[in-house]
Amino acid sequence: MNRTELGAALRALRQAAGKEAKAVARGAVMSTSKLSKIENGRAAPSVADTERILTTLGVSEEVKSEYMAAARAQATEATAWRLHRRMGFHRKQEQIRALEQSMTLLRLFQPSLVPGLLQTPEYMRAVLSGKELGEEMLSRTVGARIARQTVLYEHGKELRFVVTEPVLRWQLLPPLMMAQQLDRLISLSRMPHVDIRVVPLSVRQQDVPGHSFVIRDDRLVTVETTHAEMIVTDPRDVALYAAKFERFSRTALAGDAMRAFVAGVRDGFLRERET
Repeated sequence: MNRTELGAALRALRQAAGKEAKAVARGAVMSTSKLSKIENGRAAPSVADTERILTTLGVSEEVKSEYMAAARAQATEATAWRLHRRMGFHRKQEQIRALEQSMTLLRLFQPSLVPGLLQTPEYMRAVLSGKELGEEMLSRTVGARIARQTVLYEHGKELRFVVTEPVLRWQLLPPLMMAQQLDRLISLSRMPHVDIRVVPLSVRQQDVPGHSFVIRDDRLVTVETTHAEMIVTDPRDVALYAAKFERFSRTALAGDAMRAFVAGVRDGFLRERET
């Protein structure tokens, strides 16, 4: 059952129901505009949305189980990077910025690269150059990513980053520029609402990094794979990522210990430049 079919099925259930359907229709469960988008296939119903509608309609447990399974199957969406390329990667950055403007808590785990919100412009260009963008599109995408970084200075947000030690050492830039990138991490880590932690290779772990992921509040996880971006909204799956983030966060260096560690890697790049 795809998004359109699920929405149409929910509409049919509502229309077949009695007085309970009126509570759904008049906005007691969610806004009437959101309900209309779901029922007409213009928006995917989240697991929580589906459960609220079904509970209000008072359907049987058998029917509820069937529809909840369909909603959970729709709760993970994958969009191939080639589609983002067609749309324009700068527009993708603008979409992410809108998400970051509306969130209050960000948790980001990254085992491969410095997170985008913490990157210097030079580091951004090095990362994005692998996507084979033309110079104009590259500049627009870098500009859009820089614009996203204003969220770092907004009050009322908590931004938590956990990276692994190889992130600091993976040399995408000449030594001096890598040192500047690490200086930026040290500087940003002093902001009261920004928590940057580093998982050192010397600490024994009970988990494996796998891949990067971003949790925005407790409602949405973004996972980047080689071929596509995945969006996860099922609360049970979101909780799995939150637990993984906390496991790495507990074994990571924080505060002054983190800054001293990063400074040591930075100084290694500076010595390399001098030789």
